[in-house]
Amino acid sequence: MEFAKLYGNRKLKAALYVRVSTLYQIDKDSLPFQKQELINYCKYALNIDDVEIFEDAGYSGKNTDRPAYQRMMAKIRRGEFTHVCVWKIDRISRNLLDFAGMYEELKKHRVTFVSKNEQFDTSSAMGEAMLKIILIFAELERKLTSERVTGIMLDRAAKGLWNGARMPLGYRWSEEAKYPVIDDAESVTIHFIYDKYEEVKSCLQICRMLNNNNIKTKRGGEWTSKTVCDIIRNPFYKGTYRYNYRESARGALKAESEWIVVPNNHPAIVSEEQWEKCNKIMDANKATKDTAKFRPRRYVHVFAGVLKCADCGGGFSSNKDKERSSGWRPSAYRCNRATGMRDCPALGVSDVVLGPFVFNYIANFVRLQRKGGPYTAESIEKALLSGKCFSEVAGIDSKGIQDTLKALGYANTAGPDFVPDLGAQDTTDGDSGGFDIEILQQEEEKLKNALQRLLDLYLFDSAAISQQIYITKKEELEKNLKGVQAAIEKSMDDSGIRPDALNTSFMKKASAFIVNQRILSKKEIDFEELACKCDADVMKDLISATIERIDIRAGRIEAITFKSGLVHRFNYKE
Repeated sequence: MEFAKLYGNRKLKAALYVRVSTLYQIDKDSLPFQKQELINYCKYALNIDDVEIFEDAGYSGKNTDRPAYQRMMAKIRRGEFTHVCVWKIDRISRNLLDFAGMYEELKKHRVTFVSKNEQFDTSSAMGEAMLKIILIFAELERKLTSERVTGIMLDRAAKGLWNGARMPLGYRWSEEAKYPVIDDAESVTIHFIYDKYEEVKSCLQICRMLNNNNIKTKRGGEWTSKTVCDIIRNPFYKGTYRYNYRESARGALKAESEWIVVPNNHPAIVSEEQWEKCNKIMDANKATKDTAKFRPRRYVHVFAGVLKCADCGGGFSSNKDKERSSGWRPSAYRCNRATGMRDCPALGVSDVVLGPFVFNYIANFVRLQRKGGPYTAESIEKALLSGKCFSEVAGIDSKGIQDTLKALGYANTAGPDFVPDLGAQDTTDGDSGGFDIEILQQEEEKLKNALQRLLDLYLFDSAAISQQIYITKKEELEKNLKGVQAAIEKSMDDSGIRPDALNTSFMKKASAFIVNQRILSKKEIDFEELACKCDADVMKDLISATIERIDIRAGRIEAITFKSGLVHRFNYKE
């Protein structure tokens, strides 16, 4: 009766799970033994002939990250088994929480758990209670074993014996000594690092030297300043064995009282004196950097964060150049890779070049948009490149010009002489055509404000407006708003350029800045004069608000990518 209640009409089928955690156990035929024992037990004790074996060889029972175990649980969830059989309970888990979670799943899917060695199954209350008691002791045994292993390893380390780790550069494993010994070829690199650090006092410079000479790390990779720093900080190179000083391989440092340090334990590559000297230099450098973190920021670099190297794709670092007679100190920028881990052919660039080019380009863009259409490819290019600072530019790439035409609402689909119809447009049906997008957006903003004022009037001054009037006016405003928004939406183009970003976010911020500085009426901006009169933060905000990135090659601007997604690439004269 209990059998029918538990399994119903399901066909009996057992999942046999076997596991060993070491190669030694595998070699001693532990897996075949477990399998045969379970097959016999299912056949003669449980009357089950239909079995499927799940085998995890060389996996620990401390967690459930085992492939065969996960496959078995997936099939259990699909209702494929009535029993799970193990030779011994700790074969399936040594962790009480993991087992508890698994056992809940087994009960949910009406699967009986059977342990052959402990001679119980969970179809009875006594069997279930015994299971939990045994599992507690299985987990206790695992933890005691872990503590014993840790104690043994600490004892070995205190005696100066190798407990295993990544082999340090400059050493190789010796089967005879059962310890790392000096590798003559690799030790040359270690000597070079320590000798050069005494001279240049910079991990970054040494990193560049190693990469530029194609010297690889122990694992065949490129050097970083962190890799060089780790070698200089490692006492293994002066013959000192240090163990148990981190929580994990890359974890936090433990309390120094827990460290095991064995000096003069093995042959050293560098002398104690040289190791101490290099580490004192590093300590002094660190103290300087730590102090610098709390210094107030002295300079603002207008183009910092938007410059990209067209040669290597890296960013640019910035610093202040010499002061000019006017009192202006332009910023100078250099490719990070040219100053960092590896040389880059990129030339540096300065505000002296960037400022006049970029700010006049933005000003030309604003004037172009304010002037209004009709626009052609030729008229746009001519307007954008107006000024002495563009004398070396031969032109702008055609895709950027065509995208600009589309963004301004003038798709050049009828040839170079195409001029759009500038007649009155009806916005109620959403046909914006060549309608000025900025006017539509201003109307949209007015309607949104009107809706908010209407709501405020209704909510906070009930005597001023009835519910009926509120609803009528609201519907009217919403209808007009939808019509304007439809017109704006229709002006969007497949090019991916957002007209709103170009005409509102970009143009309004740029216009406000230029008008406020009273330079809109001038033909060309004197950037040095502007930089002397304006707050650098204000100019940087303009660049950050309008430009996504500026690509630099050979010390000049190759391309400008605006926040709207618009990209202008420049062709230079020979």
